[in-house]
Amino acid sequence: MTLIRTFMRMINKIYGFSQPATTDELQSRVSQCISAVGDWMSSNRLQLNTSKTEVLWSTSGRRQHQLPTAPLVVGNDTVPPVSSIWNLGIYVDADLSMRTHVLETTSSCFAVLRRIKSIRRSVSVTVLQSLMVALVLSRLDYGSTLLAGLPKQLLDRLQSDQNAAARLVFAARRNDHITPLLHSLHWLQVTERITFRLAVLTYRCLHGSAPEYLTSLLQCVSGIHTRRRLRSASSSDLMVPRTIRSTIGERSFQSAAASTWNALSHSVRSSTSVLQFRSRLKTELFARSYQKSY
Repeated sequence: MTLIRTFMRMINKIYGFSQPATTDELQSRVSQCISAVGDWMSSNRLQLNTSKTEVLWSTSGRRQHQLPTAPLVVGNDTVPPVSSIWNLGIYVDADLSMRTHVLETTSSCFAVLRRIKSIRRSVSVTVLQSLMVALVLSRLDYGSTLLAGLPKQLLDRLQSDQNAAARLVFAARRNDHITPLLHSLHWLQVTERITFRLAVLTYRCLHGSAPEYLTSLLQCVSGIHTRRRLRSASSSDLMVPRTIRSTIGERSFQSAAASTWNALSHSVRSSTSVLQFRSRLKTELFARSYQKSY
């Protein structure tokens, strides 16, 4: 069970972990830590804004009833727990379902589409495509690596944004088949877009151009001593860790990145540069996305 404590939004954060039976102790430690930070800020002529302080207790959906409901003491104020927080453009739910983030992204995309629709007749198709990429697809792609492994019903909501954008570009009706439109625009569908960004990040980790805290989570099968005599030791596969909960564990970067990487073809994984990798990866994912329809 994890407590994510944020104050001075997007600037300072405190993270903690505890078992359900020791949440009171964790609350006390976090309160003391925040008080210490507040004292340091006061000594440097800064002020801790408790009105922007948020507390999020996070655990799996089945254990939500075990989460504390008592407010956290911050100086002379008390801060009640919230069901979701916003951090660096990403909404994180208490059950890590990412449902709030998906709903907010869907809402913002449709708001942009309504504005673009009002000027559609005044611009060319080329300009419309540029607007969709810059204002709609960029929203779908932001933080998309965190969406790996989400249920289909949530991903379908994001896909509806992309479908609406494609129909607006071609002035298609709502009941027109969407696959030919997406194919002609050469847009990867949402699931493949998530895979694309996750795979690129994994490639960067394996080639030393990603943060160390991510790189350290990945381990090649060939580097495991107990597997050196196995056939898999000669491959470029990554070790997929065992997870207890598929709804959370398999969505972690360590697990999702390894599974995504292992599913790629050898020609893609053997790319010698990021640009070559991105090109080969998109070609493979594009074929995978539309092979059932073409």
